[in-house]
Amino acid sequence: MAFLRSIFNKCSVAKKFRLNSQTSSILSTRNSVPAIENENQNRCRSSTAAELCDVRDSPPRRDPLDTSFNDPEAAFKSKTTFEILRAYIVYTLCSSSYLVEHNMELMKLCKSILGERLFVRLMKASFYGHFVAGEDQNRIVPTLTRLRSFGVKPILDYSVEEDLSQEEAEKREVESSVSEIKSVEAASEASSVGGEMPQYNVTKTFADRRYKVQSARTYFYLNEATCERNVETFLECLNAVAGATYGTGITAIKLTALGRPQLLLQLSEVIMRARKFVSEVIGGQGNVIGQKLTAADLEKRLEQAGIKDTKKFLEKVVKDSEGVIHLFPWSGIVDENFGLNDTFRVPSLKEGRMVRLISQLSSKEEEMFRNMIRRVNTLIKAAKDLDVRVMIDAEQTYFQPAISRITLEMMRKYNTDKAIVFNTYQCYLKDALKEVSTDLEQAKRQNFYFGCKLVRGAYMEQERARAAALGYTDPINPNYEATSEMYHQTLTECLRRIKDFKNKGQANRIGIMVASHNEDTVRFAIEKMNELGIAPEDKVICFGQLLGMCDYITFPLGQAGYSAYKYIPYGPVNEVLPYLSRRAHENKGILQKIQKEKRLLLAELRRRLLKGQLFYTPRGNYTPV
Repeated sequence: MAFLRSIFNKCSVAKKFRLNSQTSSILSTRNSVPAIENENQNRCRSSTAAELCDVRDSPPRRDPLDTSFNDPEAAFKSKTTFEILRAYIVYTLCSSSYLVEHNMELMKLCKSILGERLFVRLMKASFYGHFVAGEDQNRIVPTLTRLRSFGVKPILDYSVEEDLSQEEAEKREVESSVSEIKSVEAASEASSVGGEMPQYNVTKTFADRRYKVQSARTYFYLNEATCERNVETFLECLNAVAGATYGTGITAIKLTALGRPQLLLQLSEVIMRARKFVSEVIGGQGNVIGQKLTAADLEKRLEQAGIKDTKKFLEKVVKDSEGVIHLFPWSGIVDENFGLNDTFRVPSLKEGRMVRLISQLSSKEEEMFRNMIRRVNTLIKAAKDLDVRVMIDAEQTYFQPAISRITLEMMRKYNTDKAIVFNTYQCYLKDALKEVSTDLEQAKRQNFYFGCKLVRGAYMEQERARAAALGYTDPINPNYEATSEMYHQTLTECLRRIKDFKNKGQANRIGIMVASHNEDTVRFAIEKMNELGIAPEDKVICFGQLLGMCDYITFPLGQAGYSAYKYIPYGPVNEVLPYLSRRAHENKGILQKIQKEKRLLLAELRRRLLKGQLFYTPRGNYTPV
């Protein structure tokens, strides 16, 4: 500790020295994000700027990649010595079970003792400074600029979260997940196709969606005005990333922030009942697109079942030269005039007639659905205009069928020239490979670019507990090894299809983000890329990790010429405390990774001490892919 204290004292002096020289440049970026673009346009007017332009015109700098990820200098050359020391202290604190379990109470106690100003300064010097980029879209610009200079690009997320009590969260969720219309007849009709589906019903026990969830933020619906404010926040993210990253940035959004959860629940139930219908009619499981079923075959099966008056239903079935793609005209879902009530009817084999798959909605609820779709359209259109990409986050399995369906139709609408919209797939789910394969097939047959983020998943404990309590099949893989195998199989399928497109001269039809803190998975991806002849410069594979976590993976990748991203949270100190709490819990859960990062941080501190580089100032000259 004496060694660390001596470094800390020296770093404090160095930090004060640097602040004086950096203040004017930082202040100039805070006025407006577009100021960076003006600065870039004027750089070549001075001799120093001319040198910068010469560097920019020369081949981009690339470092060799150590795939063991054991090079501390490559991992932390983007950090000051103070930041390295701060990271070590933060990780050490995250190793304490007591501190992690009681972190919110301790932060609030600390605030009451120190007062507002001192508490904010303490947080910026510790947890907030390590895990969060800044308070608003202007103050994060220096962080984004420095990341870019070391070959790393941003995924922006405004990480303000409501600090709701469990009681208030449950109340909001239950109220916003139940239809205004109690239709016993519609519920009975729906159950005739696929039977009971308890997972798509709200239950108070699991109404607080933060239950047993550490790594994912949660939105609770209050009213339509709140959703409109969330749209404004996401638009600010899009503008910030466009202004500071030259079209390479990404913004992450959640659909539960944009509409009433009841609508996602009901739409998810419709989708799963439609899949059950396909299984009943033709056997097999899953989406109709995977069954190689022609419209004539479908009509014949229905006739054999004795179902009449199916002409209107069959007219709406979506098909191409290879057969049926969808039972319903899903393309209409991105139309803001789309009506849920009149669309989802199928011939019931059990009842021998057309039945409704969705409970009756009120005119107000139909309007809420159109509002949700309008908000998503607004955001993605803005992203396309700004040349920024949007990643739709995955959520709980009872929302996910609807989220994926809406996202895919947004891909079909907007991914006409390149992948603007990305869907997220959680590989701890047993059906992950099947879902990705089906969606890849839809993109191919309906001719749109496919964007995909692969994650392990954030809701495992909650999903398992909910399935056991409500009596439906556990959707989660049995163990960590099975999840890793699912991740690798799914990634392999994506890479195989990328290779097929490349061989046909159709590069960039698929874009994949490997969003993982697991270095074995990152190595697997790199090995598969090499095996299939997919180069980093092909711009079809990228890697992503959270800000403040696994720098020893992200920065060596970016500096070696791979497309590397950091998930960048930002927001006012007091309003991101729930986010910081989750990061502390997550780090406690990955102690093995923490130990490696702490070892590398200490190794870099020793190296700088021996080399006389304690006052090192990061200056990157890398160009992101």
